[in-house]
Amino acid sequence: MKNTAPWARDLARKHLETPLPRRWAHTQGVARQARTLAPILGDQADLLEAAAWLHDIGYAPDLVVTGFHPLDGARFLRDVHHADEHLCRLVAHHSCALIEARERDLDDELIHEFGTEPPELIDSLIYCDMTTGPTGDQLAVEERLSEILTRYGNDHLVTRAIAISSRHLIEAVHRVQARG
Repeated sequence: MKNTAPWARDLARKHLETPLPRRWAHTQGVARQARTLAPILGDQADLLEAAAWLHDIGYAPDLVVTGFHPLDGARFLRDVHHADEHLCRLVAHHSCALIEARERDLDDELIHEFGTEPPELIDSLIYCDMTTGPTGDQLAVEERLSEILTRYGNDHLVTRAIAISSRHLIEAVHRVQARG
């Protein structure tokens, strides 16, 4: 699966740039982070960059079905674009999505459609997402987690999911940093 990243970039731009400019800025930063990992990923670099471009496409107003962006995005890629299964699973499982899916009572759907186990490259995608702020700026993982918690507030289900998954997210980022 080569040269998927340019297609993914154009698709993400089409759905995010105008309706969600801040999300588009974040997405561009996540893709920038993905490109920094190319030297350690070899022939998987294109797949990671494509996943980085598409990880938040499910936020696009024209694609929202369940309101859970990893599931909506992965379904869109699978059902409309017949995208590579590995790419769809990366989008579906990015940044400990299964934990948030449980909070939303969508875990059975996510598991049934995209499996229980996060796919290969998930740590790299977590690294890219969890070291990029909402405006595309590079952050330490701890700063990013703090920003998410502050943005959503104490009682939000995203806050609960992040609190549960934060240790795993931090460890994934550190594993990728140790490889570089």
